[in-house]
Amino acid sequence: MTNGKDASLKIALVHDYIKEFGGAERVLKALSEIYPDAPIYTAFCDKRSSAYEQFKNREIITSWFQYLPFYAKLASPLRFLTPLIWGSFDFSKYDMVISSASWYITKGFGRKNSGRNNPLEICYCHTPPRWLYGYQTSVNFKKHWPVRIYALIVGHFLRLYDFQRAQKVDYFIANSNEVLQRIKKFYRRDAIVIYPPVNDIFKPQDSKVKLSKDYYFIVSRIVGAKGLELAVEAAIKRGFILKIAGSSAGYYSMQQSLVKNARGKVEFLGQVGDRELVKLYQGAKAFLALAKEEDFGITPLEAQACGTPVIAFNGGGYKESVVSKKTGVLFDDYSVYGLIEAIEKFENLKINSSDCIEQAKKFSKIRFKKEIKEFVASKSKN
Repeated sequence: MTNGKDASLKIALVHDYIKEFGGAERVLKALSEIYPDAPIYTAFCDKRSSAYEQFKNREIITSWFQYLPFYAKLASPLRFLTPLIWGSFDFSKYDMVISSASWYITKGFGRKNSGRNNPLEICYCHTPPRWLYGYQTSVNFKKHWPVRIYALIVGHFLRLYDFQRAQKVDYFIANSNEVLQRIKKFYRRDAIVIYPPVNDIFKPQDSKVKLSKDYYFIVSRIVGAKGLELAVEAAIKRGFILKIAGSSAGYYSMQQSLVKNARGKVEFLGQVGDRELVKLYQGAKAFLALAKEEDFGITPLEAQACGTPVIAFNGGGYKESVVSKKTGVLFDDYSVYGLIEAIEKFENLKINSSDCIEQAKKFSKIRFKKEIKEFVASKSKN
């Protein structure tokens, strides 16, 4: 199985779904490297996706939801089926389940308040489902009144279900202090924090080409709740060069309105691979992190790992990764003028790239794997 004290454990990994390769999937990738023999259980897997490319050589076990026509597009509208999806899996043959949980209520497989036939469960919680607890989500699915009524009814029952499933988890790991507080508030459970890993590929590259350092940069899916409108409007008003890497997700068509508002003055790069991302991070004057209530946010650390400072809203997980006036600027006024003021403040600072790199090292993949192994080993004795 694995090296170390947990070598004899039979472990399963559980993840929401395999569709997009974002921060949660980078955590899953690191977990799968720690436990290479552990199968990945998931609601569904889109084999045309960027996420599947990362996990195609792993054993992936999907639920019955996989066999529905248009399953990937139906996951959100049919979210009321979540209890049936996770209830269809049998984990009794495993010693431990490590669940990677976000919006799909991917938890509740453990022994706590259950029979001893259940495995021990460690839940790595990226956040309690944002849509259930009043946090802004990437897609404003409640904008039409029939959907608001649907969400009100379904949300009530799934909040009860989510709370009940959280009580079955044996141990919670939060991806940030921000999420730890949410776990305490909504689940009334304790947790420890193990920060997500920054991929090793994100580091300054040796190059004889002089870096331009003449643009500001964002990496994000082109969806709501990421502050993209704020950045585009600020770029137009102040006249700075802005590049945005990332593609639209789901049914969301925000990119059309962003492109229209940008009037050709913002460069939309689409989906970009990690090697190209490194060049873009390293060539930027600064990285902009503008989500209002970010759970943690790994992209500011990827930027810092490449030696690039960050301008971030002073909220959510950004407060835990950006050191104001040393590796970037944190600002409080969440408005176009607040962002412009933060940029002007940044341009009058002298920030050393070495400080950014040292800050990012605190969030390395080696550190993540070590902390996960130690935690698993300490709990597997129970």
